[in-house]
Amino acid sequence: MKVCLKKNSMEESVVSAGSPGQAVLSPNHMEIYWHDYAGSQGETPIIQADIKEQASVIGRIGLMLLSCGTGAWRVRRSMNRLAEQMGITCTANIGLLTIDYTCFDGESCFTQSLCLKSTGVNTLRLNRLERFVRDFSEKYKDLSGEEIHSRLDEIEQIRSPFSSLQLGLAAALACGGFTFLLGGGIPEIICAFLGAGAGNYLRSKLASHRFTLFLCVSASVALACLVYAAAIRGMEMFFNVSDRHEAGYICAMLFIIPGFPFITSGIDLAKQDMRSGLERLAYALNIIIVATLTAWIAALLIQLDPAEFPKLSIAPAALAGLRIIASFCGVFGFSIMFNSPARLAASAAVIGAAANTLRLELVDLAGLPPAAAAFLGALTAGVLASILNRKLGYSRISITVPSIVIMVPGLYMYRAIYHMGALELEESAFWSISTLLIVIALPLGLIFARILTDRDFRECT
Repeated sequence: MKVCLKKNSMEESVVSAGSPGQAVLSPNHMEIYWHDYAGSQGETPIIQADIKEQASVIGRIGLMLLSCGTGAWRVRRSMNRLAEQMGITCTANIGLLTIDYTCFDGESCFTQSLCLKSTGVNTLRLNRLERFVRDFSEKYKDLSGEEIHSRLDEIEQIRSPFSSLQLGLAAALACGGFTFLLGGGIPEIICAFLGAGAGNYLRSKLASHRFTLFLCVSASVALACLVYAAAIRGMEMFFNVSDRHEAGYICAMLFIIPGFPFITSGIDLAKQDMRSGLERLAYALNIIIVATLTAWIAALLIQLDPAEFPKLSIAPAALAGLRIIASFCGVFGFSIMFNSPARLAASAAVIGAAANTLRLELVDLAGLPPAAAAFLGALTAGVLASILNRKLGYSRISITVPSIVIMVPGLYMYRAIYHMGALELEESAFWSISTLLIVIALPLGLIFARILTDRDFRECT
């Protein structure tokens, strides 16, 4: 592929290196030349530059934060902090992919609308950006706009530190742990490990080639189901495993559950960022609908039935210990999928292991409804993350969201769609309502944890 970028042109074209008559693919989003904003200011420190140059730094950092998957409240807070240190005022309207903002300095104003090409999750880049904002007054306010944009160029180049194979193994580990927590045994765990690993490996490869979201989701879910089916058929043939273990194919596709946008949508709605919250929720629902419909069609074609797992006979004390291990593995795998460094992933995994085991034990031993237990589990994760955040310095959202993604009821979501497709509406309604209650409870738990530990969430600002 040859990429042709022409400054100040009306179009950016990507031309395939094929026959002369091959079609030209024109991207839907033009390139932004950030350094052009700083060209006329020379070595002037950013705090003394004109409002256009100052606003370009604020807007670019806001857009970069948004691209990492964080919510509107956190993006706006960072933009406000930068504006205050430059002596100007900033107002911003933030969505899932767009930022419309205006900067004032008392004499003039500058308004701009910015848009991302796509969204994703990169907690490594998120932490670097938040450190940049936190250190701005000490390290960067005396730099010129050109120098600051060069520093931001370096941060923008931060990609996933993991290869597609490593991301596939992370998904395999996460879904293997997920399978045990949902009641699966050794056959289901092994097959889900293989299916999820293959599915997320394919998704990573397709995403690296910039294929569209729906294609990445449907192709990876279909492959995960097919690999699971092939593995379980092989076990049935060579090891005389019962066909009752086929239901675990649902667990092989749970790597696709969009936990980050789900949780951040609830946080944004709680902070009355309605636009961002609703857009994130719609984005998450799009992924879930495409994934579950793909898995449903795959199940029909290869004749898999989402029946209940065979019951495991494990003593309560041993079960609690195994749940801690499985929860740690699951959260660690999801954190790696979010591009977290190993130390951050391990920190989230410790919190997730404690919170998720508490949630499951509350259901089994105390008889709490799953939604109530999910609320208390998320609340525990949020409080523990606040304590750990002060010691490690990581972004709180980088710890809390991976630690409760494993509580998202992906199995319930799939069963709701499966029974709806089979026109078993009573069953579908049961699983749909169960899903809805838990999905509401999880962000509420995190929100109340923030209310207890963070003044910004306790008081209106």
